[in-house]
Amino acid sequence: MEQTQYLILLLIALCSVSECVQRQYHFINELKNWTEAQRFCREIYTDLATVDNMNDMNELKKSVNVGGVQYIWIGLQKTGVDKWQWSSGEPALYLDWGPTQPDGRDQECAFMRNGEWHDWPCSNSLTFICNSSNNMNTGLVFVNQMKNWRDAQSFCRQNNTELVSVRNQNENQLVKDFISSLGLSESWIWISLFRVRDSWQWSDQSNSSFRYWYTGEPDNVGGNENCTVTEPNAQDKWADLSCNYQFPFVCLEDKLILITETLTWTEALRYCRQNYTDLVSVHSVQMQRRVMNVVKRASTEAVWLGLHNYCSMNMWLWLSGEIVCYQNWAPGNGTTPENCSLEKRKGAVQSGGDQRWISLPETRKLNFICSRY
Repeated sequence: MEQTQYLILLLIALCSVSECVQRQYHFINELKNWTEAQRFCREIYTDLATVDNMNDMNELKKSVNVGGVQYIWIGLQKTGVDKWQWSSGEPALYLDWGPTQPDGRDQECAFMRNGEWHDWPCSNSLTFICNSSNNMNTGLVFVNQMKNWRDAQSFCRQNNTELVSVRNQNENQLVKDFISSLGLSESWIWISLFRVRDSWQWSDQSNSSFRYWYTGEPDNVGGNENCTVTEPNAQDKWADLSCNYQFPFVCLEDKLILITETLTWTEALRYCRQNYTDLVSVHSVQMQRRVMNVVKRASTEAVWLGLHNYCSMNMWLWLSGEIVCYQNWAPGNGTTPENCSLEKRKGAVQSGGDQRWISLPETRKLNFICSRY
């Protein structure tokens, strides 16, 4: 018993270990406009460079192995399309707008009424719901105070919670039932959805919200600066320029590979270890976002991950032996004991919907994701 407790503590300690970089940058010292650079990267590597955080930015800087370069294309381009996301930073993949909603350019926050969502000016005051791990029944706490959206968000965070997110149909029903149980179905209640006034999109369609603009950028001089460069002579910060200019560029080589063969989990594991390195592990929301971009091309309803249930301890582990610290389970999966006497269970990610993790019998035949690390 003591040995088991010690092992659990050791595994939990591994949560602080940072994951390996799952992408690599390649500087291409050839002059091309943005579209030509994009085409080159997609043919030879994965895509024009995406940058998720400062670690990625530092890796990109290291890839530029020549001096005297003023501008370098990266994969950020203006699309003119606003996005909705949750205050936790997660993209809004599931939406349940009411009829004709959203309907206002100046209405950038969302509330729920009768189970449907509406956009509304963030400066207006409404009651709201926080997520709370202290509420053992629903995890939801209704706050009967009138606050604007920003103040409601701050209130929840000051109490170690977050404005409620509604990321899938199950969560939408849960919140709807919770509101109904309070007799407040007709009330207007803030949820954590808000519009991101950022019409810039990464070439690989990823959802990274990281930006590293130079002061005063983007400034759209001339009205046609729709592509992004990094400037080595300006602390590598970014500026917007016309996509028609010709500059060197940085390509992204993602270390995640979707295999569209349909294999059991054990067969998929063998395939990855023979041809690449391993089935993919997902230790962070950033890695989950990369996985989400990859599985869009899958031909099966779910895709195998390097996630397995360790029956003797009734816990989920990655193939590296690391405990599952970052969690992205679909409701009803991964949190209750598995019946290992019937069949061994492995972890997969849904290829549609909100792309959450699910527990499946290891004999199911699915596509899978290999990692080159």
